[in-house]
Amino acid sequence: MAVDNKGMVSYVRVLKEDLAIFKIKPSEGSVPDFKAGQFVTIGLDVPSEGKIVRRAYSIASPPEQKNWFELVIRWVRKPVPGRLTTELFNKREGDEVLWLKPTGPFTINEKMPDGSPDNRRMVLIGGGTGLAPFIAYSLHLKAIGSKREIVVLHGASYVDELSYRELLTDLENESLDYGKDKWNFRYRASISRPQEWFNRSWNGQKGRVESFLRPKLGTDRSPLEELVGDRITTENTMFYVCGWQGTVDGALDYLVPKGFVTERNKRKDGTYDVKFESYG
Repeated sequence: MAVDNKGMVSYVRVLKEDLAIFKIKPSEGSVPDFKAGQFVTIGLDVPSEGKIVRRAYSIASPPEQKNWFELVIRWVRKPVPGRLTTELFNKREGDEVLWLKPTGPFTINEKMPDGSPDNRRMVLIGGGTGLAPFIAYSLHLKAIGSKREIVVLHGASYVDELSYRELLTDLENESLDYGKDKWNFRYRASISRPQEWFNRSWNGQKGRVESFLRPKLGTDRSPLEELVGDRITTENTMFYVCGWQGTVDGALDYLVPKGFVTERNKRKDGTYDVKFESYG
């Protein structure tokens, strides 16, 4: 039986009225060991229902961070207000929450089925709050001194939803400053509603995040291939995709016909090239 642990909201950064970053600090002890990409289940008492409601959220902080869990959460408002997120967005710093020990299979593949290291380029595609596990991936890989090539692609409707834009830009700048042999990292974002006034300053990729995979008009190379300066193949690239089911489907619609195989449909030798996690 799962055991609830007590914690408190130690930090809230409101990005917009329905999007915020929360830090949850255990009331006793430190954050338990977990793997980058796993989720923590948060529980809150919902007075209108007279019971504890629980929801799972991907952890954005890396396993090396032992003081708190960091979560980026959207307040569900339609078609009806989310029971837990509505309560959570009413919480203040210092308020109590419950949490269950982290778990989940959406972790980094370090080895191939034959035991050899998986040194393929990692392309991390996050839609909306689906970026969260890839923040944990990136910070963890940097902390352990990984030399793998990492590309983070994030999609959002509006520029103020690019929740970790500053952090990811800094990580890329460190790669440019110190050299790819020490830290090999790239970050790009895409805005799906560039025509709206709020996004008027955006001059980057336009469209859904999976548009990075499709060849640009008049060329045979995708924006992703132009970014890395290489053809994307099953031999040199492993994809991780997280977000709404539409984001996952959009990526798979392009990758599967190109010969990329998902974890759920792995080859007879156990190999695969795409790992995904969807919600909604």
